[in-house]
Order: sequence, then C-alpha cells, then structure tokens
Amino acid sequence: MKINEIIKKGIDELKENNIEEPILKMRILVANIINKNKEYITTHGEDVLDEDSKKEILSGIDKLKKHLPIQYITKNQEFMKLKFYVNENVLIPRSDTEILVEEVINTYKNEKVKILDLCTGSGCIAISLKKYIPNAIVYASDISKPALNVAKINSTNNNVEIKFICSDMFKNIGKNRFDVIVSNPPYIKRKIINTLDEEVKNEPIIALDGGNDGLNFYREIIKQSYEYLTQNGMIFLEIGYDQKEELIELIREAKRYEFIKAKRDLGNNDRIVVIRKV
Repeated sequence: MKINEIIKKGIDELKENNIEEPILKMRILVANIINKNKEYITTHGEDVLDEDSKKEILSGIDKLKKHLPIQYITKNQEFMKLKFYVNENVLIPRSDTEILVEEVINTYKNEKVKILDLCTGSGCIAISLKKYIPNAIVYASDISKPALNVAKINSTNNNVEIKFICSDMFKNIGKNRFDVIVSNPPYIKRKIINTLDEEVKNEPIIALDGGNDGLNFYREIIKQSYEYLTQNGMIFLEIGYDQKEELIELIREAKRYEFIKAKRDLGNNDRIVVIRKV
C-alpha cells in the first residue's frame, strides 16, 4: 500500500467516526511511524510502505477511531519548543500552559531561584523552567509514580537536572522553602468531566478532577504554600477560564498573600494568576 493510499483510507475512517482533524492526525501518524517529517509525507505519497509500517499505521487508525489522543500513539508532544515523551499516565502538555511557564521565566530570567512544580505530570513545566532559567534549582512533585517515571524520562531527554519527589501535594516536601511555587493542578469540576471531549476523557482523570467546584487543589495550595515559601515568595497558578474571581476570593480570605496579576491566553480566556507571600 502507498503512503497516499493509507492516508486517504485513514482520513475516510476517521471522518466516519467523527474524529476531529483527520488529515493532520493521519499525516502525524504516518510521519511518526516511518520516521519522516510531515513534508516528506506530502512529497512522497507514491512510496510503497513496508508491511510492518502498514500494520502499525492501521493499528494507529483503530486507536484514533476510539478517541485515543494522537500524542499517546506517537508518544510525543512539543512544549516550549522542547520535545516531551507522553503516555496514558500523564496529561498531554497544552500550549495554554506555556503562558504560565513564560510568566515565571520573564519574572526571574537569569536569577538563582528555587522552584517547586506541584502536580508535575509529564514534567513539562519544571523541565522548561530549568531549561530557560539555567540558574534555577527545580523540584517537581506528583502523587503518581507512573507520572514521575515519565517526567524523569523527559528530564533525561532534555538534559536538565530536576529533583523529583513522590508526594501528595506538600506531604513529602519536607523542610524545603522555595522562592517560587508553580502549578497546573487538576481544576475541572467533577460534574463537567463526563461532558468533555472524548479524547480528553482518555487522559488520566486524576490529572483533571478538581473536586465538586474545581477548586480543591487551589485551596490546598493557598492553605499550605505559606509555610514553604521564602519571604516575598511567589505562586504562579494555571486556572480554568471561569475561575479567576473565585481564586482571588480564596486569596483574600487567606490574608497571607497579595494578588499580583492575572493573565489571559491567546484565546482571551483567563489562564493564570500570580500571587506573593506577605
């Protein structure tokens, strides 16, 4: 079977199953399996696939039809111009989260700063921060050992040193104090999860479920961070599009922090809040 033939077959089957972006996904799938770039796929459509590649691509099509994210099939996702290995144990890094990372980078640049990334998942936040703030000392924690295994692979692949801790939030952080605590915690309201896109529902629920009102992890972070921050230490949080006012209220109620700013993503949705210990 030729490259263009299997791509057409895949596109037709994905369309029949109402899979979004079928053309892009087929090009990514085929390029990944034959270890070429997407441009090669376009210019070499008449090339005949070997039997192993054909079988692997057909298997990938079946997985896509079941709403498995393409990133879990290719085991790859780009974030902050870096490559990250991903599997079903971690949330797939999103471009919206780059707003969070860029804000920390712009705030500290070349400073020697100690950072804790809570709920690290794939490690994309911690690793990106270490890559772009070389003088930083970066810790990354997660309750999930399989997720931490993925993050460790990504740390090695991106040639950065991260101190990983398996911890339920602050439980195993010890007596460390940090200049920065950053987190993209689970923040989806529990009742909303079943209404999410089918592909998103194939990502780990533990990385999505923020409790009944979506604020469980923020409450814990705001309650406990004070004891783990240095004087004037900062907290950078990714939030859901409709959570800014609720977060600001939680911050005010704590009476331990100063609200610094909120920032929107490219879709003009509220995406991050930044606060400082006082």
